[in-house]
Amino acid sequence: MKILTGNSNRPLAEAIAAYLNLPLTRASVKRFSDMEVFVEIHENVRGEDVFVVQSTSFPANDNLMELLVTLDALKRSSARRITTVIPYFGYARQDRRSSPRTPISAKLVANLITTAGADRVLTLDLHAGQIQGFFDIPTDNLFAAPVFVKDIQERFQDTSDVTIVSPDVGGVVRARAIAQRLDCNLAIIDKRREKAGVSEVMNIIGEVQGQRCLLVDDIVDSAGTLCNAASALMKAGAKSVFAYVTHGVLSGGAVERVTNSPLEKLIITDSIGATEAVRGAHNIQQLTIAPLIAEAIRRVSEEKSVSSLFY
Repeated sequence: MKILTGNSNRPLAEAIAAYLNLPLTRASVKRFSDMEVFVEIHENVRGEDVFVVQSTSFPANDNLMELLVTLDALKRSSARRITTVIPYFGYARQDRRSSPRTPISAKLVANLITTAGADRVLTLDLHAGQIQGFFDIPTDNLFAAPVFVKDIQERFQDTSDVTIVSPDVGGVVRARAIAQRLDCNLAIIDKRREKAGVSEVMNIIGEVQGQRCLLVDDIVDSAGTLCNAASALMKAGAKSVFAYVTHGVLSGGAVERVTNSPLEKLIITDSIGATEAVRGAHNIQQLTIAPLIAEAIRRVSEEKSVSSLFY
């Protein structure tokens, strides 16, 4: 087995390799003067089981192109099997036609990855589970829930006054799964989105008075929905509000928005590399998903069950 990485999130790839007690495969991922991507692998990979770790986070197009060119290089170097490990799958929010004459970009990206040479895909908390069906190759969608549950149990020894909250109706399944593991109550934020990137909290379904509320979601981008939800929960009598989100995109003024919000703590994973702003924020914390992904990689390589990690 060999592990290769691009430039999107090298610290995570190094942590995964360290967990598996393997060195990262030596490779150069460079740019020509006109910003064309060039990849050269400096080790023999013929007949090897190769895992390429690359999030397609900001800059999404550059990191996606790095991944595609790396896959092509491995395919032409006669790797036996190539598994694309994508901790954060960019373009996942474009999983359907939201209005006339719009693309389904998640399907396009799935086609590109398959055509470039991937034999299977390993990803984490897809925005929509049906994206697995966009790939014509085996796809494993991991969940950050075990990492979050462990942190919640350590942070809140007594969960009798803890309520898990879904920030929208679409995330109820994810929130309910964590609530069942912790034997906690569940609440739902009912919101109306007037236009893309702008949300308005309407109602809270469930009892949050005097509760420590934990918002659970897969992606935090502009953080508008999250901060509005936190404000609504505090107005409804919540004792405190925390948020557990898998992918911390945190674009634009999101970090400032979070630091000025009622959120006591925003906990994200390292599926996306932390920026200086994220590292400097007093109420944002990263949890590592390296052991979870590394264990999944080991099981894929040894042809063992991956789903047993979660059930």
